[in-house]
Amino acid sequence: MMQVYLARGVMATTAIEGNTLSEDEVRAILEGELKLPPSRQYLQQEVENVLGAYNDAFKELTANPEQPLTVDWFKRFNARILEDLELEEGVVPGEIRDHSVVVGRYRGAPAEDCEYLLERLCQWLASDEFDAPADHPELAAPLAIVKAIVAHLYLAWIHPFGDGNGRTARLFELQVLLSAGFPPAACQLLSNHYNLTRTDYYRRLDQATRENNEVVFISYAIRGFVDQLKEQLDRIWRQQFTDRWEQFVYQTFGGVQSETKHRRLRLVLAVSKSEEPVPRAAVPTLTPVLARAYADKTSKTVTRDLNAIQELGLLRREPGGFVPANEQIVGLGGSVSGVLDDADG
Repeated sequence: MMQVYLARGVMATTAIEGNTLSEDEVRAILEGELKLPPSRQYLQQEVENVLGAYNDAFKELTANPEQPLTVDWFKRFNARILEDLELEEGVVPGEIRDHSVVVGRYRGAPAEDCEYLLERLCQWLASDEFDAPADHPELAAPLAIVKAIVAHLYLAWIHPFGDGNGRTARLFELQVLLSAGFPPAACQLLSNHYNLTRTDYYRRLDQATRENNEVVFISYAIRGFVDQLKEQLDRIWRQQFTDRWEQFVYQTFGGVQSETKHRRLRLVLAVSKSEEPVPRAAVPTLTPVLARAYADKTSKTVTRDLNAIQELGLLRREPGGFVPANEQIVGLGGSVSGVLDDADG
């Protein structure tokens, strides 16, 4: 789970800036198994830089959860993000720009004001304005989300660096959520939302700038974060449900000793992994393992196996074929989708 969402988050924040590596390729980089040709190695370097920055931020927070937010933090991580990349003339990793920049239709803050504005931003974010009231501790997590998004927006408005401002802003979002106790897998979700809705991302940034209205961007980001959390929760529930069902199947068979019991267990697990009902005729060849198991068996063996499994209550027959009788472990008298709906609520 951690690897999946880390790869997705790293891919997203670099893809927004034009990196074309796929999620699978980013996963391969995480696992140290990708070797790109020289013409595309800069793409890998961009991903490795963001990955390294994420890991550095996590290690620093682990070592010192109360570390103060400073301008130096932004400089160090901007330098880490831009490390060993070919940059435009005048761009120095980790140093405040000394020239004017235009982002879309918006002109960044005057170069001579960037250091001061970044310092003010750090002071504001370190203040108690985003702390939950003592009588409403349940607001701590929502306010941390707002703080992360606001920090992203204001860093984009100041645009203090010659390059890498967006990646630095999204890294800081992750930093804020991590420091607030969010699980690492959830801290990648904002970047993923921005990437999936890239056109709207830039449109909302522009609208917030033109209207001088932070709520435009905050509401867009929060809606996406909630949607991403729902999808993540759905995935976690389904993985847990699948794991629990497989345990239940093994427990029902009570220890596989004979060839017959082993074959029937494999049959239940194979049908359970099918997204559609499995017709009777497809059972003997549903997987290579089953094909070998039924290679020297007759049709009567298949019938006996299916009848025995139905008597155990592990499969049931529907109009389209056989399906797992896994509703019995849900505990709500419904289907797995019922559990997900309940958890979502």
